[in-house]
Amino acid sequence: MQIRLPGRDGVLDLPSPAWADSYPPPVSRRVYAAAHVAARPGSDGEVIDWEATMAFRDHLWDHGFGVAEAMDTAQRGMGLSWEEARELIGWSAERAAGRLARLDRLVCGAGTDQLADGERYSIARITGAYAEQLGFVQATGAGVILMASRALAASARGPRDYLSVYGELLSQADRPVILHWLGEAFDPALRGYWGSFSFDEAADTVLELIERAGGQVEGVKLSVLDAGREVALRRRLPTGVRLYSGDDFNYAELIRGDAVGYSDALLGAFAAITAPAAAALQALDRGDVAGYEAAMGPTVPLSRVLFEAPTYYYKVGVAFLAWLNGLQPRFAMLGGLQRRRPVRHLIRVFELAAAARALADPELAAGRMGELVAALAGPERV
Repeated sequence: MQIRLPGRDGVLDLPSPAWADSYPPPVSRRVYAAAHVAARPGSDGEVIDWEATMAFRDHLWDHGFGVAEAMDTAQRGMGLSWEEARELIGWSAERAAGRLARLDRLVCGAGTDQLADGERYSIARITGAYAEQLGFVQATGAGVILMASRALAASARGPRDYLSVYGELLSQADRPVILHWLGEAFDPALRGYWGSFSFDEAADTVLELIERAGGQVEGVKLSVLDAGREVALRRRLPTGVRLYSGDDFNYAELIRGDAVGYSDALLGAFAAITAPAAAALQALDRGDVAGYEAAMGPTVPLSRVLFEAPTYYYKVGVAFLAWLNGLQPRFAMLGGLQRRRPVRHLIRVFELAAAARALADPELAAGRMGELVAALAGPERV
């Protein structure tokens, strides 16, 4: 299959992906894919396409990934309200209960997005907002990710406020939770999270929190796009506390690891590179490092373009690839977010997805890409 793309000489060959239709969960690493939300036109703008959204979770589970639900990938704080997130979490928990032997393959984000952005709040009110969401997620039976809070970032006076809020929440948790450390590239409103602009000082606060928590922290999801900082934090974590890589630039090397250790992973990128990543993780389970590199390595240039600045628009690429792969009927997102990346970006994503063998059905992908470029840039398909 071939396609001609605007601004490119010649034609692009689309290789057959040659991946399996499904994979078992890996055993050597714990991995979650942060899932997006598919949309369709509604009377007042885009609304959630529930059928496609839930089918996408099935797709991730079929490839062995746990699902990280209602995270920033699902447009929390960028189009998905807390009321919609509640519904999304409820539907996903029901879906998981109906098809999974263990509900630990579903973890859901609990945050403070009932509170409007741009205002300052008391620590008690922030804690209460978090506690409401924590209680709801726990009631579904799903695991909890304590998401980074814009309200807390805007209102905290220093590390002690973070320790106070998170300490209270951990005391209310009915099982160990995952802490979510999201860097400012993903959300500029979170600059200085944990009470410091210094990564090392912020890490000291996180480690103090974990030490105080008495086993209530299962892991830390770190998304700062800096492999060196991730490795440094990973090596400081207490035994039994996982470092979940959220580094969508350097995940291949961080998951592979070194002589000292490795990162588990919770990545939005996995929602875009599902099949090759699943194959790579199975190779790693077999001790086949060369096979891991062969499958995972070509996905890294794709992910780096998906997450290029402004990084918080990476969700567009996730939805775009889901549409190209027939996993949703429209290239549509809540609030029309799909329009936030220019066509030249989408063309590059398409090229790199082909190179990574991340296009499940090349003929379908070529047809849909042809429709898109014809609408946006003139007829180009051959």
